[in-house]
Amino acid sequence: MKIRIARAVRPMILAGLLALGGGFSGPARAGEEDLRIGVILPLSGPFALVGREIKAGIETFMAQNPATLGGRAVVLIFRDSQGAGHIAKREAQELVVNEHVAILAGLGTTPDALAVAPVATQAELPMIVMGSGGGAVTSASANIVRTAFNIGQIASVAGTYLAGTGKKTAVSLVADFGPGIESETGFAKAFEAGGGKMIATLRSPFESPAFAPFLQRAADLHPDGLFLFVPQGQNAVLMREFAERGLARSGIGLITTGDVLDESLIDQIGPAVLGVTSIYHYSDVHPSALNQRFVADFERVSGGLRANMMGVSGYDGMRLIQLTLEKTKGQTKEFVAAAKGLAWESPRGQVRIDPATRDIEQDMYVRRVERRGDRLVNVEIATVPVPVR
Repeated sequence: MKIRIARAVRPMILAGLLALGGGFSGPARAGEEDLRIGVILPLSGPFALVGREIKAGIETFMAQNPATLGGRAVVLIFRDSQGAGHIAKREAQELVVNEHVAILAGLGTTPDALAVAPVATQAELPMIVMGSGGGAVTSASANIVRTAFNIGQIASVAGTYLAGTGKKTAVSLVADFGPGIESETGFAKAFEAGGGKMIATLRSPFESPAFAPFLQRAADLHPDGLFLFVPQGQNAVLMREFAERGLARSGIGLITTGDVLDESLIDQIGPAVLGVTSIYHYSDVHPSALNQRFVADFERVSGGLRANMMGVSGYDGMRLIQLTLEKTKGQTKEFVAAAKGLAWESPRGQVRIDPATRDIEQDMYVRRVERRGDRLVNVEIATVPVPVR
């Protein structure tokens, strides 16, 4: 496997190339011997851990499999978006024009994915979204296939589950950005459909999160249940402040998405999260032989990171590319059509690409935090089969 690390973009040269003849010519590159994949991830900045995890998942797949996909030698070209959409778009343009990639991949955040989507459309290249959970992502380009998740779907399951436990009133606290609002909406709609009543929907600033006043507001309202969603990177602060305000002992039923209790940071949050329930589609103690192998290899390849959902999404993104190119005999021109309906076993369980949405279908798990040895883990206590909507 050949891997190139991100290098400086040449913006003036790139701008000139984009100005010539409408810019791109994706299909002409499909016959190249090497399969050149441009991977755009936040490898620095506030979401750098997300980028490292997806990158490690990609590299774990390549360590377990031959360095050819569809009979073509793989060249992975990594670029750092710094978690900024305008940088992600610039990197995508440079990968298409100067590096002649056949596939765009990665996209660890929703702003990155939405910024790169028009590049994939214009270049007529498949784009594999391995990190973003925003609901609008797959509709941003017909060239997108997603192996990550849909945050609104996860939140909907959380709302249905909490209502089913007999909770009558709830408050939600989410990060104030696209996926946060989607999770708020999904949870509230499902909770009220299950007979509950939302008494407040609170949003913390995305760019400069300050959770204390919102948590205090939630406590003052005395709801039966509290739903939380923030992106990875903000979760440790949120849960520490939750514990410091005594909410864990208040009798309020807490439920979160898995982002809040991500395996990569859960031990840093500490025992305050013991017993907390979350809804997600992966746990590093998911009981399958494939997952056990993935977890061990991921930790080795990453230099000690715990396996988590972002790593699995990167791993499955590469599996999707492998299976699709087997169908197309190494060609990428008809990649998206060939990917529709593909199914395989993932470390998270059985998955499938929905032919209508190009999104991933996967079971959800009700998880509870327990201690196993020296680690806190999310133990799956129930399975909720959920197709993508």
